[in-house]
Amino acid sequence: MNVSAPPPATPDTAMSSAATSGAGTPPDLAELLRGVRGVSIGLLLGLLVLGVLFQTEVAAAVQTWIVSTAYNHCFLVIPIVGYMIWDRRAELRGLTARPAPLLALGGIPIAAGWLVAERLGIMEGRQLMAVSFVELLFLTLLGWQSFRAIVGPLLYLYFLVPFGEFLVPRLQDITADFTRYGLQVLAIPAYIDGYTIEIAAGTFYVAEACAGLRFLIASIAFGCLYALLMYRSPVRRAAFILTSIVVPVIANGFRALGIVVLGHYLGSAEAAAADHVLYGWIFFSLVILLLIALGLPFREDYAATSAASAREMAPGTGPNPARAGVAAALIVVIIAAVSPALSLALDRANTVPVAEIPLLDLGAGCTSARGPASAVTTPGLHSAQLVTCGGPTFLIRIEIFSRQTTAGPVVAERRRLSRLPDFEDAAESWLTSADGQESRVWRVIRTSHPVAAVAVAMWVDGVAQRPGLKLRLRMARSSLTGASAAPVVASVGPAVDWPKLSPDEQRRAAASLITFMLAHPNLDAAIGAISTQP
Repeated sequence: MNVSAPPPATPDTAMSSAATSGAGTPPDLAELLRGVRGVSIGLLLGLLVLGVLFQTEVAAAVQTWIVSTAYNHCFLVIPIVGYMIWDRRAELRGLTARPAPLLALGGIPIAAGWLVAERLGIMEGRQLMAVSFVELLFLTLLGWQSFRAIVGPLLYLYFLVPFGEFLVPRLQDITADFTRYGLQVLAIPAYIDGYTIEIAAGTFYVAEACAGLRFLIASIAFGCLYALLMYRSPVRRAAFILTSIVVPVIANGFRALGIVVLGHYLGSAEAAAADHVLYGWIFFSLVILLLIALGLPFREDYAATSAASAREMAPGTGPNPARAGVAAALIVVIIAAVSPALSLALDRANTVPVAEIPLLDLGAGCTSARGPASAVTTPGLHSAQLVTCGGPTFLIRIEIFSRQTTAGPVVAERRRLSRLPDFEDAAESWLTSADGQESRVWRVIRTSHPVAAVAVAMWVDGVAQRPGLKLRLRMARSSLTGASAAPVVASVGPAVDWPKLSPDEQRRAAASLITFMLAHPNLDAAIGAISTQP
């Protein structure tokens, strides 16, 4: 490796901490801390206040990290950022924080973005804006030059946001299409309808868990980390990150195709899919090793030169850094607090239009009684009812919200009510009668391990709706002007403990749900009418 005339150093560079070229020995921790000592109080206070202001976003993110395997890696983001900053300590030599309070005005569009995301009920958007305020805080307190030296690690903080679930349907489409074409090339007879793949050995379903989101998100996070540590050139970094996006999508297609082909040769779809999650992680690990092998020949890990010392700055002659840092942090948090305060003011007048949800009347032969109270605290009024119509008992959960609520809590409640054991293996479809007619009101969620089923529906403005951007825009407008009817969310399912049932009992219970729903079409109107009550 030629160290006599390396390429020019860039502000955001990933260099080996062991490098000791013309730049001299990398600074120790005490030397690094001297550069930010003046603004440390403002930085700590700013981070603390931002954490309080956006505690809802933080709690929602952490909960997602815990329950979703696609985002478990988020717990490592902050330690990784700390390591990457430490790895750049030679580049930070001589840099001193120089607060720039005027930069805090960049928080105005961020605050506007948070309010739009809050009215639309998009938690990921709110979390992105919250992290953007953290980035702005660092920029305002450190100044442009010091911020640029660690911009890569600081931007990595955006991986704290559990973002990307909206990609699942598209990833399911890609996986299903890849499998379809692969089976055609291999001349394996198959009937494919949407995400359902039928071969002679059995039936496979491209569920949400099979879409490859968990592989894609983890691969992108790894790709960005690898690019920041191994490359200096923006072109090489961008090329590797792009590769880390494309490769897992293609690899997941091969994984799904491989499971179907394995089922074909084993003669059993269940045998092939029994350990498909384990197969997936093994396959993904091999893909990551392949990405590492492909990237190593192009690495740029030469050491820093004395160019770093050329950026050393003389002691500042401007305002006191501590005072300027506190002032800058104060401006950032004041701007950040405007949107949550406005949202709180808008929501203060929201009230649920009924004091109690009445028991449903499904006609002769059906009895209704109050069911077990839910332990979940939600913004609306909740009701659990046990309904029996001469056969199995069904549990119907209903929640009604304020007419000025946003889409966030309504969609979140629909998602909660649709959760079943082993939820990530769920398939969702419209309730369909024997003659193929779809209800367009009830969505049936089914799982296969164990077998379970539940039907969910949502009414907005008195009309059954499906989540989407159009619905969110309508409810954002209603949150300001009011609506003619209150949003209602409902779920229907057999009153059973699914995991404790035998496989045959599970299948019978799931089938009884469809029978019950089709036998009582008046259930739609009975629940929908609750939303229009004065």
